[in-house]
Amino acid sequence: MVRNKILAILRQQQGKSVSGEDLGRQLQISRTAVSKQIQKLRLEGYQIESTVSQGHRLVALPDLLRPEEVRSQLTTAIFGQELVYFSEVGSTNDEAKKRAVAGCSEGTLIITETQLGGRGRLARGWFSPQAKGIWFSVVLRPPFTPQEAPKCTLMAAVAVNRAIRDMTGISCGIKWPNDILCNGRKLVGILTEMSAEMDAINHIVIGMGINVNILAAEIPLELQDKATSLQIETGGPVSRIALFVKILERLEEIYLEVRTSGFASVLAAWRQESVTLNQLVTVIAPDKTYIGKAIDIDAEGALLVETDSGIERVLAGDVSIRSLTGNY
Repeated sequence: MVRNKILAILRQQQGKSVSGEDLGRQLQISRTAVSKQIQKLRLEGYQIESTVSQGHRLVALPDLLRPEEVRSQLTTAIFGQELVYFSEVGSTNDEAKKRAVAGCSEGTLIITETQLGGRGRLARGWFSPQAKGIWFSVVLRPPFTPQEAPKCTLMAAVAVNRAIRDMTGISCGIKWPNDILCNGRKLVGILTEMSAEMDAINHIVIGMGINVNILAAEIPLELQDKATSLQIETGGPVSRIALFVKILERLEEIYLEVRTSGFASVLAAWRQESVTLNQLVTVIAPDKTYIGKAIDIDAEGALLVETDSGIERVLAGDVSIRSLTGNY
C-alpha cells in the first residue's frame, strides 16, 4: 500500500522533512497523489507537518494498535507474523477461531480498538472502550495433549503480569484462573478456548482484555468497585503499543519454553504471583457452592481448596476471594 510506504519513509527520517517531490520519485507517483496519502495518514491520527519549502515531517504517531506500528517494534519470531486489525469487531476470539479453522498460521493475532461483543469466562461481558485498552487474541497450535490446554490460561496470566511489571513497575496479582488484579480490582481478563480431537489439539485461542488508559470516570457505575486500569494505578497514560509488544514478547518466550520443557516453571511462577492462594474463597461449582481456603494448584492447574470436609479440586466454576470489604 502506497500510504504505508510513505509512512515507512517518513519514519526512517526520524523527524526530518522529506519533500513531496522526493516521495513521489521514490514511489513513482505524483506530488498530488503524495499529498492525498499524507492527508489520509492525518485522518488516521498521524501528526505530519507539511511546508512548501521543506516538505513533510512525521511529528508524532497515534496510539493505535495498527499492524504497521506494532510490527515496527515487534521482535517475536512467531507471534504477529500474521496480524489482523479491526477498528471494531464483535469478538477477537470469534475472529481468531474462524481463521484457525481456515488454517491460519500459529501466532496469528487478531487486534481491535474496541469489541462490540467481548466476553469473559461464563459468558460475562467485557467493557472495552475505543482505543483505551488492549483487546486481542492469538492462535496457538501446540504439540501437547488437550488435558494440558487449561494451563495455557495460567501461562498467559504469568506472561502479561510480567509484561505489566516490566513496563510500569506496579505490582499486580493473578486470581485463579484467568484474571489479574491490582489493589483488589480487575485489570486483565483472559479467555482460553480450544478445538481438539480425543488425543490432539487442533488449535487454542487465547483472548486477552487489558484495561490501559481508561479513566476512573469512564468505568461504568456497576464496575467502579470491581475494575481498574493502568492509568488509574500509575497516575498517567501508558503506551499501548509498547505494552502490547512487551506482552507478545513475554508470552512467546514462555510459550516456547513450555513447548520444550513443559508447564512446571509456569506453575511455579503462577504460585509466586497468585493473590488466590492462602485466601478464603467462595467456589460456585456446576453442582454446588462452598467456602474454603485455597491452598495450591496441582500439576494440571486445578485449584485445591481446603474445606471442613476435605480437599476440593476445582477445575471449573467461579471462584471469588472473600475479604473484609466483600468478594472480588
